Amino acid sequence: MSKDNKITDTFEVSPAAGYAGDVIPATAWKILDEQKDAILIDVRTRAEWNYVGVPDLASLDKKPGLVEWQLFPSMQVNPDFVGALSEALADKTTPLLFLCRSGVRSVAAAKAMSAAGYSTCLNVADGFEGPLDAQGKRGATRGWKAAGLPWRQT
Repeated sequence: MSKDNKITDTFEVSPAAGYAGDVIPATAWKILDEQKDAILIDVRTRAEWNYVGVPDLASLDKKPGLVEWQLFPSMQVNPDFVGALSEALADKTTPLLFLCRSGVRSVAAAKAMSAAGYSTCLNVADGFEGPLDAQGKRGATRGWKAAGLPWRQT
């Protein structure tokens, strides 16, 4: 990772080991808006995309990339994840923002793509739905949905 990184130098990014860092959902949106080459990669499962929803980037004239980190229903790590993204994204300086349900699988994805030579891999902290609240439910306090960012059902 370069010390001269337009993303980490311009936006609020929390440092992390093994990838460029963590951003809150609102900062992820700002990066996607202001950096035309930035791409959001939703690493949740097909079931989650279908039943929980996906980020809606239409107002930014973008679509999220949908690549499972773990394959549903076995939840085994997708052996083709790095290869599929590397084939689709030849420019290793492209800013990649990884999103999952709560910010765990997306860290693993950011680390994997950083290890593959991509210079700006960011984790969207708290993911799409955020952590469990006191009632054992997600989505109420943190994450993409709780931040009021656009999303839709598929």
